Amino acid sequence: MKQPVETDPLRATETWFLQHGLSYFVPEERAAARAALRPRRAVPLLVLVVLVAAALGGLLGWFSDQVSAAPALWLTLAVLAGLVYALTALRARPIATWAVSRTLGSLRTLLSTASRALPLLLVFVTFLFINAEAWQMTSRLPFGRLWLVVLLLMGLGIVFLLVRLPNEVDAVDDAVDDSFLTRACAGTPLEEPCRELLEDPDADPASYAQVTGFDRWNLILVLLIIQFVQVLVLVVAVFVFFLLFGSLVMTEGVQLAWTGLKSTHHIPYLDSVSAELVKVSLFLAAFSGLYFTVSAVTDETYREQFFSTVMREMERAVGVRAVYLALRNRARRGGGSSGVA
Repeated sequence: MKQPVETDPLRATETWFLQHGLSYFVPEERAAARAALRPRRAVPLLVLVVLVAAALGGLLGWFSDQVSAAPALWLTLAVLAGLVYALTALRARPIATWAVSRTLGSLRTLLSTASRALPLLLVFVTFLFINAEAWQMTSRLPFGRLWLVVLLLMGLGIVFLLVRLPNEVDAVDDAVDDSFLTRACAGTPLEEPCRELLEDPDADPASYAQVTGFDRWNLILVLLIIQFVQVLVLVVAVFVFFLLFGSLVMTEGVQLAWTGLKSTHHIPYLDSVSAELVKVSLFLAAFSGLYFTVSAVTDETYREQFFSTVMREMERAVGVRAVYLALRNRARRGGGSSGVA
């Protein structure tokens, strides 16, 4: 059965917002997210997560005889619980879905980015891989403590992005004029209302262009997820490369000589892959992710290549939002003929 076409431009635009990962641009979604952050809703869940994580972490540490396994599990469960809460109660699922699909859909750009970053990065990190000190350090780390190191490196990368990405978002709404709004609303439910508002001297939709609060964080989260997915793809590629490379050239004798162990621990059904190889590969892959995150945001060539396409999406979102707010304001006052029910 064919779906009915939405005739109310405001409702149609809200649907467009949700389809393009802009859930916080919709008043109802923004209000629900704000309510989910209130202490009376967030604190009970936080207490429950702490209790469950403490119990599971204590059991894991006791059974594995690794004290570091407990905090590693605590932090992992906290991150997973935070993600689930953000995707559900904080209404971030449309943001994450669109950002991930946007990144994976632009496979050509992603491969081009990887081809620029991987060769030099692999040359740099391979010198660490064929280094006895790296094997000695990682082989003596329990998996729990190694996972804590991986989470620490990932956290540092996210913090760095959260410091730099707001500057990119703040630059989007600096030069909004009539041509900007017309270009942004083309092909959207607000294309015709935009023309009407621009012809109305009292409307001034450009005055609604500044993005603040939840709307601003919506755009930051889009950029953060897109960048994080790219880094995650690169980390997985580096990890798989070192597993394959190490299984071919790092014989058991070399691993024993470099780690100082009496025997290596092999993965079941993978005789050529040892636990020591997995550890050093995981550590270097996580380190590569942090290195790529910092260089990607600071390298002007990459920023121009990456942000040139993404920022066009951001500009379109800002322009549509400005016209949407102006149309809502006019509808609230009951003026004009915008087709608002």
